[in-house]
Amino acid sequence: MISPHAQEGFDLLLIRSLKASLPSALQHSEIGITSDVTSLIEQEAVVLTVSSYLFRLMVMIHFKQDAQTRSYMAGLHETSETGDDKQAFHDAIAEYGNLFCGILNRELGSYFPHIGMSTPNFLDGHCLSYIQMLNCSHIQHFAVDVDGSPLFHVSLCVSAYDDIDFEVAEDEASASTGELELF
Repeated sequence: MISPHAQEGFDLLLIRSLKASLPSALQHSEIGITSDVTSLIEQEAVVLTVSSYLFRLMVMIHFKQDAQTRSYMAGLHETSETGDDKQAFHDAIAEYGNLFCGILNRELGSYFPHIGMSTPNFLDGHCLSYIQMLNCSHIQHFAVDVDGSPLFHVSLCVSAYDDIDFEVAEDEASASTGELELF
């Protein structure tokens, strides 16, 4: 069972990780909880997991291959727009997913030892219809809007293998952005 404090903690860490993964140039980005997921079935999703001995957290980033999202992903990776190149666009979305979930993985590492992260996988949006079959203890959906327009959505699904209770302070800042170590 996941306590209400832990559910809020997972949500807060996800929002904090999303904000940290957005470029600082996006002054007018908003991230909020949403219950309207009907349009997500028509979108693709990139899926990543963060797992420990106590839980499996699955993050689905739902996106459209429209001009706004293509432009955003090109700007994020400082490349030219991918046009109709579906593979380049998927690579950009997967790279963003790795960045975002890497930050989330590091944040969760402050509370749980032995955490690992998967590589990105792509799913058809219709898979969202079967999310209840995962028997998750906590499911939450988030909308990410930039300049007042929806950019993408994120679904958080947490399966608990044991009782989980932790609390995250809203004003608690991350200690470090992480550095690459070479051995």
